[in-house]
Amino acid sequence: MKARLLFVSVLAFLVSMGLILGRPAEAQEKKLRIGYQKSSTLLILLKGQGILEKALESKGVTVEWNEFTSGLPMVEALNVGALDLSADVADTVPLFAQSAGTEFTYFLQEKPSPTAEGIVVAKDSEVKATKDLKGKKLAVAKASGAHYLTVQALNKAGLVFDKDVAISYLQPADARTAFESGAIDAWATWDPFLATVEIQSGARKIDDGSTTGVTYTRFYPISTPYLAANPDIAKVIADELTKIGQWVKANPDAAADVQAPLVGLDKEIVKLGNSRRSYAVAPVDETALAEEQKIADIFVAEKLLPKAISVKDVPVWSGQ
Repeated sequence: MKARLLFVSVLAFLVSMGLILGRPAEAQEKKLRIGYQKSSTLLILLKGQGILEKALESKGVTVEWNEFTSGLPMVEALNVGALDLSADVADTVPLFAQSAGTEFTYFLQEKPSPTAEGIVVAKDSEVKATKDLKGKKLAVAKASGAHYLTVQALNKAGLVFDKDVAISYLQPADARTAFESGAIDAWATWDPFLATVEIQSGARKIDDGSTTGVTYTRFYPISTPYLAANPDIAKVIADELTKIGQWVKANPDAAADVQAPLVGLDKEIVKLGNSRRSYAVAPVDETALAEEQKIADIFVAEKLLPKAISVKDVPVWSGQ
């Protein structure tokens, strides 16, 4: 009798653990871990409305959201296996990731938005153009798209990066504090931080991608092993990002109404930032990869990357 009771207890335990007689529904769930930042508009909208969760529900997928201050920390989390998908990051970020040996795939791109990042100065600053920054202090987030914009803007103005202009590597929150206190003379940043400081502080933009030839394409890096194991989930993500991007551009007021409370910004700021982003999500093409290689070569020449890299060594999602 005792033996029978023991058998029944063990059997019940094994069933509860899903080890025999099939697995309970909750044990079959897969987890998708996504990183995002304040400029990750499309993912923020999907998150805020539960759209991605609904789209993946039939596949037994739960979504875990993790917020980061900027792109590089997100890709570093991807590198150590803490994330499966990184939100859209500036074109420079994958290059630093590749240089560090991160295993990732170019999943999707958001097509160019050259005016969605810029270099700003205080409204009453004596600086009227980038060439006037000689001997001044400028803050930028390391490895961000604004980092590349700064290099190109200074080169075009005949100034040497971190020689003619003192560079401070600061994340957006710290950079804004330094900018508004007068501790720095200029700030290179991106939307929505750019739109925020323009509207709330009256900051003046003195350069952006349209004047420096910087395209500012954003990419979605994804874990290569995760993509290989979950191609069907990747396709759903791509479809939902494409649809929400088209909706934002077609409905700027409605999009801003939804987005503003999600990011804690005024609608006016959100609309300005959104007006400068393409939000055109598509598979990564040869034009985008060629621009990536150009940036990589410039960053190697500037000694911002430790060694030459070939962008084509990184796999690219086929779109299937």
